[in-house]
Amino acid sequence: MTLIKNFIILLFCYYAVAESTDALPVVLWHGMGDTCCFPFSLGSIKKLIETETNGTYVLSLKIGGNMVMDYESGFFIHPDYQVRYVCDQLAKDDRLVNGYNAIGFSQGGQFLRAVAQRCSTPPMKTLISIGGQHQGVFGLPSCPSLSNSACEHLRKLLHREAYKEWVQRNLVQATYWHDPLNEEEYRQKSSFLSNINNEVFINQTYIDNLNKLEKFVMVLFLNDTIVQPKESQWFGFYTPGQDEEIRPLNQSPVYEDLGLNQLDSDGRLVYLSVEGDHLQMTSKWFIENIIPLLTEN
Repeated sequence: MTLIKNFIILLFCYYAVAESTDALPVVLWHGMGDTCCFPFSLGSIKKLIETETNGTYVLSLKIGGNMVMDYESGFFIHPDYQVRYVCDQLAKDDRLVNGYNAIGFSQGGQFLRAVAQRCSTPPMKTLISIGGQHQGVFGLPSCPSLSNSACEHLRKLLHREAYKEWVQRNLVQATYWHDPLNEEEYRQKSSFLSNINNEVFINQTYIDNLNKLEKFVMVLFLNDTIVQPKESQWFGFYTPGQDEEIRPLNQSPVYEDLGLNQLDSDGRLVYLSVEGDHLQMTSKWFIENIIPLLTEN
């Protein structure tokens, strides 16, 4: 009788552990003006994912040794450095060795795409970009967490000096500033986005690694007042030479140059949209649309 009782207890524990680890670990990367762990932003999303996936491991990336540095990284630490730092942190985390799913919020979306393209170990399985600016921005209508005067100063600096070397080196937003009226200057002087979009030269490793993803999901906010143009969240952007007409991804050179056409033809490139301003989504929408993507592996 004792033997049977012990067996039942062991069986219960086995299934409890199995149920709690069905989902792959999840890596989160915050956007501009945010940090890894604010309880009203990524802290609450981390808890929501843990609850809805029966306690899967969720790593919310913190750049540097403290929250202040993490916040400042969103403005002043070059994305190349941040991506290298994150690749190193992920490689050292034994809980990610069998793969992970990743969710990038706002600029964290293109930063995690850079991780997928540059660092194939540990393997990223599904990349979910929520409000990411994959073709960059040409405009900064508002700045999360900054005062109006600071935002105005940043806006003027980007419009006038974005492609100066010192600005590219010291201001994160300049590294994905995409001027459709000066495409050649953008391609040659952008220190981050034109590289990860294979616009300077074709890096076959980027194509190969991106196509290792099981899914690449892009979420666009239909009433976005921060990302300009909002279609950049789906890899759309202004047709070169003007700033009104939008050219969709499948008509853009990056569609083939980055191998997105292969992901698309395989049904692994997913477009989602949600009513609301930048990153404004309900828990209900997140649970219904994002959680299933984390539990299907």
